Amino acid sequence: MLMDIFSSFDIFEFNGFKSISPMIIMTLSMAMMMYMYSMIWMKKNKVQTMFLSPKSLILKQLNSTMLPNMGGIMSLVSTLFITIIMINILGLIPMTFSITSHLIMTVLIGLPMWMMIVSSSAMNNKKEFVGKLLPDGAPMWLNPFLVLIETVSISVRPITLSVRLAANMSAGHIVLSLIGIYVSSALNLSIMSTMLLMSIYIGYMLFEVAICMIQAYIFCLLISLYSDDHTQ
Repeated sequence: MLMDIFSSFDIFEFNGFKSISPMIIMTLSMAMMMYMYSMIWMKKNKVQTMFLSPKSLILKQLNSTMLPNMGGIMSLVSTLFITIIMINILGLIPMTFSITSHLIMTVLIGLPMWMMIVSSSAMNNKKEFVGKLLPDGAPMWLNPFLVLIETVSISVRPITLSVRLAANMSAGHIVLSLIGIYVSSALNLSIMSTMLLMSIYIGYMLFEVAICMIQAYIFCLLISLYSDDHTQ
């Protein structure tokens, strides 16, 4: 039983269900992947086209950055986009542990992606990589400070990337929990009050589904924008 609005972020509050939640995510993810990969040899229908539309959207954005010059990373980012959407939406299911609401999980996603782009840029052209730390036309006496500031700004990118996703998802779950508490309390009130709160709850749930998709898009969008600093 959840004791407060923050209990949904504690995996130990789920007791026996905490071992079922990962199985739900893995089963639904595998079913989704099998369904999407069946499009390779089967004629697409309207449902399959709908599933492919988010991937087409993110690929269109990725093509406008430096990612196409980095080998197979485009497939990785587009797959990550679909995966984050699925994990975010599955976290909205009652009594399901929300993975992306925890900073440690988002860091484990964002940090490797950032390190991959930075290491690829450094190995591709070391001189250009170091040269990007200093803006053109800067005064000589400011150069050490500008290099330090640019280094810090690049280093904190995985932190801000991960915190943004975790904070937005956590805020949504907290508000959803508050509305759920009011709905459960209104069951003893009039039918009109209950119906009103249920309508608000359903409306906010749909809004939160949209937020899940938007946050996944922003996460992958920022990764693609970070690749614009990749060396030629």
